[in-house]
Order: sequence, then structure tokens, then C-alpha cells
Amino acid sequence: MAELTDFIISRVRVKLLKVFFYRPAELYYVRQLTRLTGEEINAVRRELHRMKKNGLVKDEQRGNRLYYYLNPSYDFYEDLLSLVAKSTGLGGDIREQRLKLGKIKFAMLAGKFVRHKHHEQSEVDLLVVGEVVLPELAQLVRKEEARREREINYTVMSQQEFLFRKERRDPFLLGILSKSRVMVIGDEEGLVD
Repeated sequence: MAELTDFIISRVRVKLLKVFFYRPAELYYVRQLTRLTGEEINAVRRELHRMKKNGLVKDEQRGNRLYYYLNPSYDFYEDLLSLVAKSTGLGGDIREQRLKLGKIKFAMLAGKFVRHKHHEQSEVDLLVVGEVVLPELAQLVRKEEARREREINYTVMSQQEFLFRKERRDPFLLGILSKSRVMVIGDEEGLVD
């Protein structure tokens, strides 16, 4: 399975990216990042310095602490967000357990879900299309619900149902497809065309 370490050589940077992108709106101080990554403080400081120099993170002084946070206007912000969503959390679990989950044609996470933004209760966080082993998927979803401490709305459709609903321009499906997303399995073009 593809990992972030395939693209990013620094182990510390990979861990920092996972922490930052798991909660993109959070601010973190150095010792907090050291605890969350399990890395040495000097290695974390060095990586933060590089990330700040490249524009990936910004810093802000609050009281006697220096906080770091993601720069949403960084050129590759969306790309990194997508990579992290596919390789960690629910996206990573789905990719890792893909064979146990059945024959999945498409799996996508809603953009708001990936960004940890507030959403309506009726909005779908995860759409899975294919022949899915529901108990296996439910177990992965429950694991992520425990991590996030909130309920995850997910929908599973067979490929035939998905195509039928798409042809009929089903409002429920069009509502899901009209919003931003991160493709975990399958390509976006195949999903929307």
C-alpha cells in the first residue's frame, strides 16, 4: 500500500503532516507536537523551521508560546490534504483493508469531513460504491467515530444502484457528487461522468 513516506523522505515531516492535517484548523506548540509525534524536540524544531521557510506552516506568538498552524494558501495545501486523507484515518483504513471490504469501485470522503468542518446531519461523509462487506466497513467507521468523537454518515451502493441513480439524476446522489471530495479508491472522472 502507498504511504506518505513514499513521497516524503523525512519521517518527522510525515508525522508532523499527519498531525497538522488531521485537524487542519488547530494551532500547536513545539512540545505538544513533540508528544503527538513521539519525536525528539530538536528534530521537530528543525522540521518546523523548514516547513515555515517553505510556506507550509505559519507561526504565531501567544503569551510565552509560539504556535504553528497550516498555511491554507500554500500552493500544495489541497494536494497534501488529499494525500494525508488517503493514507491516514478512515481513508488509510479503507485502503489498507480493501481486500476484506469486498470489491470496491469507488470510495470517497466528503471535503468537509476531511477538513474537519461543521456539516449538516444530512450530509454524507463517506460514499462507497461496489460489492461491500458491510460488517467490515461498519467496524472501520466505528473506529473512526471513536477517534473523532462524532457520528459518521456513510452510504453504500452497489454499482448498479449507483449507475441507476446517476442516470435518473437522483437528488440524494447529485447532492453528494456536487460537493468537494477526496477520492480514496477509484478516479473522480469515473465517479462523476
